[in-house]
Amino acid sequence: MNIDQLAKYRQRLDSDLAALDREDNLGRESQKTVTLDQQSVGRLSRMDALQQQAMAKATQTRRLRLRQRIKAAIARMDDEEFGYCASCGEDISSKRLDLDPSALTCVSCARG
Repeated sequence: MNIDQLAKYRQRLDSDLAALDREDNLGRESQKTVTLDQQSVGRLSRMDALQQQAMAKATQTRRLRLRQRIKAAIARMDDEEFGYCASCGEDISSKRLDLDPSALTCVSCARG
């Protein structure tokens, strides 16, 4: 893999991290504890608020896992191991990395 390709993947990973940070900032309000006045809000509204809170927390967990994958890919770049399958050691195809630069395995190993 040449320097230009690495730079392209690094830029994409950095951009993805920045997007996750922006999403985190937007999602913080949705994760706060649900406090509703039971006199003015019906039972279904409370259930809806609790469901929205649970969905926001699940989304936050997904973003956290994605952030970890991205940081691991950046660390592999720094260690000059980026683009190699963690299972078999072969090159990960550029098509796979174009779709997901944080991919850890080649297509063959991902299939199983």
